[in-house]
Amino acid sequence: MCGHGTIGLMATLRHLGIVDRGVHRIGTPVGLVTASFTSNRRVAVENVSSYRLRRDVVLEVPEYGQVIGDIAWGGNWFFLVKNSQEELCVSNADHLTKVTKRIMKTLEIEGIGGSDGPIDHVELFTQPQNPVNHSRNFVLCPGGAYDRSPCGTGTSAKLACLAADGLLAPGEIWRQEGILGTVFSGSFRNDEESESIIPTIEGEAYICGEAELILDSDDPFKMGIPS
Repeated sequence: MCGHGTIGLMATLRHLGIVDRGVHRIGTPVGLVTASFTSNRRVAVENVSSYRLRRDVVLEVPEYGQVIGDIAWGGNWFFLVKNSQEELCVSNADHLTKVTKRIMKTLEIEGIGGSDGPIDHVELFTQPQNPVNHSRNFVLCPGGAYDRSPCGTGTSAKLACLAADGLLAPGEIWRQEGILGTVFSGSFRNDEESESIIPTIEGEAYICGEAELILDSDDPFKMGIPS
């Protein structure tokens, strides 16, 4: 599951005239989600059931120090660092990437993962730059790239932790600021079938280009480079 990808998908489908108003069902590798437009560019995505697996996991990271975080599922497995003192800004992205990669590597070495697979995202949190928001984050994604958005699945995992700690009530809004200063609004309802939550993430997407692929029948690699 990918929150910002789903928001972008909905914006693209609307641009193409395929969808418009109403609730749309989208199949993902981790389950069914629904999405709807709340304004011209703004999309709300009700995510898969999310929950916290472990609280306050202490990790000694070589050449960095001790970090404390929660392990939570929001459509991906996250390690959410609670005691970060880093400056979360784009100019610091290279350093933040190195730090979160070290945390990820330490999780792998220590054999710390989710209930059904490895942790594939590491998320740092600090105070927001804009006081109308609740938190600011930096998210390391699989492959070593960082998320330019506030991360939909990461925000879902954060909501699950807040709900488990009694710090956020059903329907209450949490404004999650990303490294670029963009914001996802998150809220949740309780999952009636479990102790998990059903999060809803709302954000904006903009169409920035169209491309046309030309497949030459004589091109031996017209369908891409085989793996």
